Amino acid sequence: MVIDYLPILILIVVAFLFAAFILVLTWVLGPKRPNRAKNEPIESGMIPFTSPRQRFSVQYYMVAMMFILFDVEVIFLYPWAVKMGQLKWFGLAEMAVFLLILLVGFFFVWKKGAFEWD
Repeated sequence: MVIDYLPILILIVVAFLFAAFILVLTWVLGPKRPNRAKNEPIESGMIPFTSPRQRFSVQYYMVAMMFILFDVEVIFLYPWAVKMGQLKWFGLAEMAVFLLILLVGFFFVWKKGAFEWD
């Protein structure tokens, strides 16, 4: 029974060794001529005029988490759309319930003011 898990263990070990090998290889073969210009954090080719460690509003992260949450939930619509012909009315009713729950959650966070940037 334990022997059935041997391929998974081998895969994990090989993946770990490959990742470690690539990291060591880039460290060994990579250029080692640091200077002040290379060590500066640059975003979009522009020289920063403020500290890169500035704080972001919690609202930014809330909107990002809600986007991911609703985006992942909408991804569940694709398999349903593919199998809609086979699911018939039962599939339509189940998807209506799913979308209703999704809309209730969306309106809840909207009413709580999660989308406001005040």
